[in-house]
Amino acid sequence: MYLNLIQLAESFGVSEKVVEGWIRDEGLPHTPDRRVLLFDRAQVAQWAATRGLAAKAGFLAAANPALGAALRLAPLLHTGGIWRGVAAAEVTEVFVRVASAMHGATPQVRELLGQRLRAAGGVTLAPVGGGFALPHPATRITLGRDSGTVALLLLHDGLALSEPRVDEVPVTRLWFFIAASPRAHLDMVGRLSRLLANGSLRERLERGASDEEIFQVVAAADAAAAEVKQQEGKA
Repeated sequence: MYLNLIQLAESFGVSEKVVEGWIRDEGLPHTPDRRVLLFDRAQVAQWAATRGLAAKAGFLAAANPALGAALRLAPLLHTGGIWRGVAAAEVTEVFVRVASAMHGATPQVRELLGQRLRAAGGVTLAPVGGGFALPHPATRITLGRDSGTVALLLLHDGLALSEPRVDEVPVTRLWFFIAASPRAHLDMVGRLSRLLANGSLRERLERGASDEEIFQVVAAADAAAAEVKQQEGKA
């Protein structure tokens, strides 16, 4: 889904000039189309989440606010796995291997995903700063309800980026994900962005935490999100 400049400005409750400043100074993702600026909803949501910005109107709101709280990352990470010592040149093939092991997708869909991931421009790398990125398939497909995956790739060399840098820190930690639907994609971006904002996770990764420690942090984040959902249900 694409938004125009007016819709995006209204979503954040700012003027169009502010949005133009974000494009110029903050790297807000956009697509020029016949002298009109278009904004991919998922890319904007991801960009905003890394900067603590919240939409004030419905254009950027997820269709089901409860879905993000219900999404459990730990089982998806167990499926996708934690990959250590990955060379930058091997990243794409690891993405394909993660996709091929994904539950809830037919062999034909896995093959299609592999082709798309290997294609030029098939992956949006989405750097978010601090050495992290949230790579995902550039095109969305609708999978089974229980499908999707998350994988953590820890690289031993920095990744060359074709997308604008957020900072000068080399990207060496990738949270690769495939969502079950476009709606789930937005929720996945939000959950992973909040997870990366968790100081304890960053600290553990920087000191070389074990797989078990990483899974514990992700499971704790799932439990916290479930608690929020439960409290909202009581309100």
